[in-house]
Amino acid sequence: MAFDPVSHPPALIDGHGRVIDYLRVSVTDRCDLRCTYCLPEAFKGFEEPANWLTHAEMARLVALFVGLGVRHVRLTGGEPLTRRGLSDFARTVSGLPGLADLSLSTNATRLARHASDLRAAGVRRLNISLDSLDADCLARITGRDCLGEVLQGIEAARRAGFAPIKLNMVVQPGVNDHEIEPMIGFARRNELVLRLIEPMPMGDTGRSAPGCDLTQWAESLASRHGLMPQVLGQGSGPARYWRDPQGGMTLGVITPLSQHFCAACNRVRLGVDGTLYLCLGQEDQVPLGWLLRQGADDGELRAAILRGLAAKPARHEFRERREKIVRFMAQTGG
Repeated sequence: MAFDPVSHPPALIDGHGRVIDYLRVSVTDRCDLRCTYCLPEAFKGFEEPANWLTHAEMARLVALFVGLGVRHVRLTGGEPLTRRGLSDFARTVSGLPGLADLSLSTNATRLARHASDLRAAGVRRLNISLDSLDADCLARITGRDCLGEVLQGIEAARRAGFAPIKLNMVVQPGVNDHEIEPMIGFARRNELVLRLIEPMPMGDTGRSAPGCDLTQWAESLASRHGLMPQVLGQGSGPARYWRDPQGGMTLGVITPLSQHFCAACNRVRLGVDGTLYLCLGQEDQVPLGWLLRQGADDGELRAAILRGLAAKPARHEFRERREKIVRFMAQTGG
């Protein structure tokens, strides 16, 4: 019987024995918001558009990863919906043999006009950043009044049939922690997944964001709202979940600092210029985009990917060396 790469996929193993089956692809480092924990308000250090990989170049690299064993791809940024032609790129990626799941991270300010096209292109799941339901609070965090646009985007996504829709809330004590209960109510009413996330010390903005330990917070919230521990059937990320046994909403928590998940890390990130970032909290990287534009063939690019994966760090050092990562989150890909 001929080998079927879809039913018998290869496994991409790093130097620590972890299966790497998840690739996050940043299609742009630009964003139409300036969240206080992500990008400085006056930041201008974006990658030159000439250095962005074209959609065809990016699709070629993604296809190599899928051929090596990646099964989950997430399109990220910056804000990916600021990049023209995203739905066409998504359609190309979703059609790759062996890919099991294509998802998108977005701040949803532009989602209302793109939700239907993205769904038709093969995107099945969405992560939407929303740190507050209070318009003034959200404007202070993001740099502009955008709550109405985000809520319209969420509603458009629900109408388009996206499921699950996950809301990502970066919790900052003294800034938006008072908004957790309203967000739980919103998620319950709209049957959404709410994920609480600890700020990560990336760049000056990330290091200056108020830190918090969400492990105990989440357990207390789950108990208070009668939520039960749950393993979700979809997704490939590090969140721990609790679900309402009566249905309606799910609460998740992502704790890169208080309870890191490095031993189970299953992902790498591809920047808009084709740089392969092996760890969010380390500087290890592979210049795949540069190699591609120097004329490397697919075999040479595969070899570079495998060498990089063999050298993937065991863990980040966010707690021990908060000053280490000077690049901002949007430059890496969320």
